[in-house]
Amino acid sequence: MTGRDDSRDSRSQQANALWGGRFEAGPSAVMEAINASIDTDKRLAEQDIAGSIAHAEMLSAQGIISSADGAAIKRGLEQVRDEVRSGAMQWSKALEDVHMNVESRLKEIIGDPAGRLHTARSRNDQVATDFRLWMREACDRADAALAAYQAALVEQAAKHADTVMPGFTHLQTAQPISLGHHLLCWVEAAERDRGRFADAKKRLNESPLGAAALAGTAFPIDRDRTAKALGFNRAMGNSLDAVSSRDFALEVLSAAAITATHLSRFAEEIVLWTSRRFGFAKLSDAWSTGSSIMPQKRNPDAAELVRAKPGSIIGSLTQLLIVVKGLPLAYSKDLQEDKAPVFRALDDLELALAAMTGMAGDLTFNTEAMTEAAGEAYSDATDLADYVVRELGKPFRSAHHIAGTAVKLAESKGVPLSGLTLDDFRSVDPDIREDVFSVLSARASMESRTSYGGTAPVRVKEQVARWRARLQGATS
Repeated sequence: MTGRDDSRDSRSQQANALWGGRFEAGPSAVMEAINASIDTDKRLAEQDIAGSIAHAEMLSAQGIISSADGAAIKRGLEQVRDEVRSGAMQWSKALEDVHMNVESRLKEIIGDPAGRLHTARSRNDQVATDFRLWMREACDRADAALAAYQAALVEQAAKHADTVMPGFTHLQTAQPISLGHHLLCWVEAAERDRGRFADAKKRLNESPLGAAALAGTAFPIDRDRTAKALGFNRAMGNSLDAVSSRDFALEVLSAAAITATHLSRFAEEIVLWTSRRFGFAKLSDAWSTGSSIMPQKRNPDAAELVRAKPGSIIGSLTQLLIVVKGLPLAYSKDLQEDKAPVFRALDDLELALAAMTGMAGDLTFNTEAMTEAAGEAYSDATDLADYVVRELGKPFRSAHHIAGTAVKLAESKGVPLSGLTLDDFRSVDPDIREDVFSVLSARASMESRTSYGGTAPVRVKEQVARWRARLQGATS
């Protein structure tokens, strides 16, 4: 017969088997592991301390705590900040998060006055404040990195305003364009990316501090004072919204995902251009790697890794959308899961931007190969059609048919359009004159497109000058 003690031992063994692995202590160990966020949110330490100093100074100014306690709290928090910066701060998972770790260390330094710091606030408004402060700085870092990336592209564009390359649609040779014009396309895209981060920063720059747990506080606090001290535009107008909203993080992640997608598209072009099949460009050893088995290989690994980064960044956006999609007001512990995807995504974006900036400046171009490719595949057919419209006064649809017939004739003879004789052209349309040959080259095609925003070198040089002036302040 099994005794009571044996039964207890059996249940204990079953519990250990149930929790398994490293959670030998059972439910309490699992709870500590799932509840603690310090490994992630300790990155908010500087923001947490800044918010706490502003809060303590406000409490003192309002007479909610004594000026002596306020001064002691500020002095102690500055010491904690020094320890964080030097790496001397000891983080404890048992204290769950950055807020409790900072407050615990503050108490070790100044004693009882530390207990007054949390008056008139909650970890709910505290973390929302910290996160907004961190995101504001992240937007600034993204903007600076994008500006540096733009500057590298603009300088390459300045060198290659007159370089002819094939422009593509459907990855098929379409029309000759300026390499500088192509590079400036990514400058324009990066400017829109900067605009998205700026817009996100503008909307997130409101202070949740003082919203407390969800309903505000009965203490006579001055939320405008803390908002101003922390550089926010204003205090948030609804305490429920202040502690529960994370759309500001979603917006920044959206901007990051779009930016990463733009970087990925240019990275793909670098991969193509540096391949032997294209032979348009080359990266130095600083941005390439070799093969472990094929000594002749030079792989554009940095570009390929940037091309992969949107997977992580878009995944982070999707993760946070799923976290918040069904949450009722106000705060729920689910929101503890908001920071990891944001940190991961913005770290990845920062690295991708640094890599693309480096590669943009490092690329050297095979201008002869680009020029040769630009003239292939009858890329001047549209120029022939434009000539027929402009010089012969025919409707574009008729001109399109004439040019198409000329291309077919050239194909049958195995020559480019410029290889046809005047008699060949007149067999297609008797009105064509000798001056048709002046438009039938890749360079002539590129130089003819002088409309605003077009690829003619004169327009490209204007855009380079505009961008240099615009970026001068951003990158200085």
